Amino acid sequence: MVKLTAEMKEAFAKMKVFPVATASSDGTPNVIPIGIVELVSDDTIWLTDNFMNKTLSNLRVNPKIAIYVWGPEIKGCYQIKGVAAIKSSGTEYDEMRAKINQKNPALPARSLVIVRITEVFECKPGPTAGSKII
Repeated sequence: MVKLTAEMKEAFAKMKVFPVATASSDGTPNVIPIGIVELVSDDTIWLTDNFMNKTLSNLRVNPKIAIYVWGPEIKGCYQIKGVAAIKSSGTEYDEMRAKINQKNPALPARSLVIVRITEVFECKPGPTAGSKII
């Protein structure tokens, strides 16, 4: 099981909007900005689907996902890869929906995308760019 380090979690906590990449069954890429992202454990990330269309279509046929963590105030630069599952009912979905309704009841919170982290890669420039960290 892959677990984020303390430094990676600190970087994750500073992000406001996460670029999230998926690909269709034929490999067509799709990248979207997602603002409601939660690190629920060292190896699990929740994404709230408010308005995802292509992303959900892609995940239904190809559950692989990449999340980019970088910003001017963040030490390091990480690409988190994982496998996603889509939930539109159940305990985890209900928990996410309650949180979203408290923050902004106007958001639909249509589904919960649960990402199990499988790998983390270095993405800052230099000789280690692209290397697998964990």
